[in-house]
Amino acid sequence: MGSDGAPAARPGAAGGHYMGNADALAWSMEQDPGLRSTILAVAWLAGRPDAEMFAARLERATRLAPRFRQRPLASPGHLATPRWVDTEFDLGFHFRRMEAPAPRTRDTVLEIVRTEAMEAFDPTRPLWVLTLVEGLVDDEAALVMKVHHSLTDGIGGMQLAPLLFDTTPEAGPLEPVPVPAPDPAPGVAGLVWGAFLHNARRVTGAVRDGAGRLVPALSETLLHPVRTTFDTLATVGSVGRFVRPVADTLSPVMTGRSLERALGHLEVDLTDLKRAGATVGGTLNDAFVASVTGGMRRYHEHHGAPVDALRMTMPISLRRPGDPVGGNRITLERFTVPVGEPDAGARLRMTGWQCRAARHEEALPLSEAIAGALNLLPPGVVGSMLKHVDFLASNVPGVAAPLFLAGAELVGYVAFGPTTGAACNVTLVSYDGTCYLGCTMDTAAMPDPEVFVTCLREGFEEVLALGGAHQPVRPHRPDLGTVRPG
Repeated sequence: MGSDGAPAARPGAAGGHYMGNADALAWSMEQDPGLRSTILAVAWLAGRPDAEMFAARLERATRLAPRFRQRPLASPGHLATPRWVDTEFDLGFHFRRMEAPAPRTRDTVLEIVRTEAMEAFDPTRPLWVLTLVEGLVDDEAALVMKVHHSLTDGIGGMQLAPLLFDTTPEAGPLEPVPVPAPDPAPGVAGLVWGAFLHNARRVTGAVRDGAGRLVPALSETLLHPVRTTFDTLATVGSVGRFVRPVADTLSPVMTGRSLERALGHLEVDLTDLKRAGATVGGTLNDAFVASVTGGMRRYHEHHGAPVDALRMTMPISLRRPGDPVGGNRITLERFTVPVGEPDAGARLRMTGWQCRAARHEEALPLSEAIAGALNLLPPGVVGSMLKHVDFLASNVPGVAAPLFLAGAELVGYVAFGPTTGAACNVTLVSYDGTCYLGCTMDTAAMPDPEVFVTCLREGFEEVLALGGAHQPVRPHRPDLGTVRPG
């Protein structure tokens, strides 16, 4: 990450003008407000950044990542996925400044985040907004970042960080970047012709790719017919697990769904969580999910309704070296995880097995094609697949070294992922040795969000104790707890 903020690859420069299938699926779900895919994040800053310097850097960043100057435009008759087209880009609309209202605490900022999480994007503008909140207690500031999931997934967002952040307090000079060549919205005839060409390129690419695999596949079938048959059946079964609808939630408690959200925020030492996972041969992600399920167990016991297992959605990254920065290169895997097991070590082992099995599903390489098929279904069908998921848990690898924003040190970073129809989403982002946990809760499913955050904290402390950790799990600051509606 250099001081000039130039990325290794230019987002938006690869992949043409059309959304990928996964991006298009995230955008099409906006038709159902309960499935909105809006990512919110907060960068906590130790002081006021140089706002003019940051605005200049942000303008430059949109030139390097032109997708952030564009809006989606549907193809006539859905002949293709939506096309990205230029609009009259106004940086002043997308970068806003405000003085924090009383009481000027971090809770004040989280109330802004909560409200933003419930508001849809204007589809006639680029799908992002940044708000700099200044004048917090102790002269702190916060950058609230709102981005639609069709622009990027979590890891892609982290890859875009060099466009905005520095590794030293003194930002170096930035080389000028010209405004990208305009790509305005074509007329109807142009949209139809463009969709035809786009689909033709995709078909040609698929045929070329299929031809390259045909001979090896035939050879494998001739040499190992039984194994090939079993592999094919396993792939078919895996695809079925990806797309099967579910009729009800496994939780007898978290059944309601609404558009109201509550937020919670905890932090955990990164080394402690890794150490806890390693005690049973597991990973950081295993310890993370086992901690969340420990919180779920306590929450259901608190309500007198213990459960053995719950259905979870876990984003799995498909990103490979050389992929363009930004965009969505993830798949959402749904599977059940053990919740009722009271022994933290045993639950961690079982959870790790389930997560690793999900990461090796035979259908993973077909995720983009599956997303394309789901795009053809009515939103209600997709909603039935998602609204009976009990919770989401997302682990996003962050940045290990301290960062600075226009001269102000970044002292914390928390992300709040969308519930996408589930009762809640717990998102972990690591930054500078700390795991920041953002919890987005549907208040119809969890009308007592403070109780769940307490249960979640106890679930993490239970798992951390496996590794001998003695530090309590805590809010980022004493004033930062759970923000409720109203």
